[in-house]
Amino acid sequence: MAAGRRGSRKRWSTFERDARAGHGPLIAGIDEVGRGPLAGPVVACAVIMPPDARAIRGVDDSKALTAPERERLARIIRDRALAIGVGAASVREIDRLNIYHASTLAMRRALGRLTLAPHHVIIDGKAIRSLTTPHTAVVHGDARCFSIACASIIAKVTRDRLMHSLARRYPTYRWDHNVGYATADHIAGLGTAGITPHHRRSFMRIRQLSFDFDAPSEVIVDVPVDLLTDDLAAELPVDVSMLDVGRIDSTTQTQPDMMRG
Repeated sequence: MAAGRRGSRKRWSTFERDARAGHGPLIAGIDEVGRGPLAGPVVACAVIMPPDARAIRGVDDSKALTAPERERLARIIRDRALAIGVGAASVREIDRLNIYHASTLAMRRALGRLTLAPHHVIIDGKAIRSLTTPHTAVVHGDARCFSIACASIIAKVTRDRLMHSLARRYPTYRWDHNVGYATADHIAGLGTAGITPHHRRSFMRIRQLSFDFDAPSEVIVDVPVDLLTDDLAAELPVDVSMLDVGRIDSTTQTQPDMMRG
């Protein structure tokens, strides 16, 4: 996507203006990232941006932005947002539920972590009955709606930082470059070292590749999920203390400030 198109995004979309007129000023945009990779969680974000503020110049679908652009915009979004909620579903949940239902679970968790109750929700793609929250679905919403694009950027930055952290423990798979997607270097790592607890077994092509399926099936990833501060990338070793905003682990949701996943 041309830089000129990215730089020209200066106003809210018709979808958002209509939602605000019909439901109220607080509109939460939601998006998720990580449906396609072979490894790592799926991460979702819900964002409520100030309704009376101009859209941030340069915000677009996270896939259309470079990594430095996403990092820069994530800092601005964090500073200006009225509320941000980040949720995730673990590899184990992806394998148990399937990626569609795990993605919906991550979205519900993101919505549940908002500190403000939105008047309405807009999501990228098609309507999701199991989301249980009234919403408007916008196909290609991450490229068409400002608030969904903001959520897309935060979700992408969050998941990338998580995979970069895991890459330090599992350097063979080059997750610092491919963030878990099925690139040639990732496949080569699978061929030489087999799978890790962070690989999605349901995504593996059993007939084409041979892996060590005797590895432990329970996955606990003790890393922060809300990675919105400048220095947080340095705080991602697996033994880091959990932030107040949550983590990916295998605990239940009986503790409201923690996310299961």
